[in-house]
Amino acid sequence: MPRVSRRSRLERAATIEDLRALARTRTPRAVFDYVDGAAESEVSAARALESFARVEFLPRVLRGLETPDLSTSLLGSGSSLPVILAPAGFTRMMHHDGELAAAAAAAEAGIPYVLSTLGTMPPERIAVPASDRWFQVYLWKDRAVTRALVDRAAKNGFRALVLTVDTPVAGARLRDARNGFSIPPALTARTLLDLARHPAWWWNVLTTEPLTFASLTSTEGEPAAMVNRIFNPGARLEDLEWLRRIWDGPLVVKGVLSAQEASRVVSAGADAVIVSNHGGRQLDRAATPLEALGEVVQAVGSQAEVYMDGGVRSGADVAAAVGLGARACLIGRSYLFGLMAGGRPGVQRALDILRTELSRTMSLAGAGRLDELAEGVGRLRR
Repeated sequence: MPRVSRRSRLERAATIEDLRALARTRTPRAVFDYVDGAAESEVSAARALESFARVEFLPRVLRGLETPDLSTSLLGSGSSLPVILAPAGFTRMMHHDGELAAAAAAAEAGIPYVLSTLGTMPPERIAVPASDRWFQVYLWKDRAVTRALVDRAAKNGFRALVLTVDTPVAGARLRDARNGFSIPPALTARTLLDLARHPAWWWNVLTTEPLTFASLTSTEGEPAAMVNRIFNPGARLEDLEWLRRIWDGPLVVKGVLSAQEASRVVSAGADAVIVSNHGGRQLDRAATPLEALGEVVQAVGSQAEVYMDGGVRSGADVAAAVGLGARACLIGRSYLFGLMAGGRPGVQRALDILRTELSRTMSLAGAGRLDELAEGVGRLRR
């Protein structure tokens, strides 16, 4: 029986879940679990997926629609989809092309890409032509480090700054602890056995440039220990106001889950907020983003753009989130599964899947434009 090529298996993937299954076969367990896993009992991550299963659409009919318009405007710039590639740390661990592959796929698709401070490629290397690049930062114990990263982002043409505020300390990611996940990967007896199962992945890791946190120094080891060593658990609203003063471009705050918190960060200068619980990777049992979205939109939607992430695994999920008030969705795991499954073509495949599903959902729901999704087309079952 002829073998199916990697490319063919990628092209045959019809859903994000297909890409997830393919990613599992192509990466070591510790790497797959880092992407797929969440904090503690992983309740928050499971609830995020379940929340989209409770969405129901109320289709409108006989509307004379042709091909739906999937485009939108994000922070004053056009985007072909209401989708943003979320910041992800350790990306070259998932595929040796890492951030370059993701940024290039986003540019080709005409959507924003957010580079993580904890990425494995520095901002100077992500110079993708005609791309909408955003840079994600944390508040550090040493403000000078934050200031230096912000200056590098500005110097290298990043348009927006994304401040993640839900990580005062590292969440307890038990899969990572059990797998001994570290940067660089430790060559234990277990990883050597994995080497035999995934020789192509290990060959690429061992023959390309060393895996490091490209924007940082002296940060090797377990991710949780590094976070607790350098992030500022005592950060306050005044730190956000300081960041607003030193950054001239759009400022986005990621990690709010209530109307009150959204109002606080918008009053301190945020141009947009991301309703997010960090993909369930920080505080387990935190509120579910899709369920919190409505109150945040009601509180600040006239003053700032509202995005959401968490549990988005299909174009129908994107349609649901937009219908419930989000301007756009950030996707993390969904594109990372594609990256692990096939590098840049895998990310492109993930975006193609989401685009096709979103267009089909809008057509079936009778929405010709994204703003029509919010006109009573969808609701959450209780």
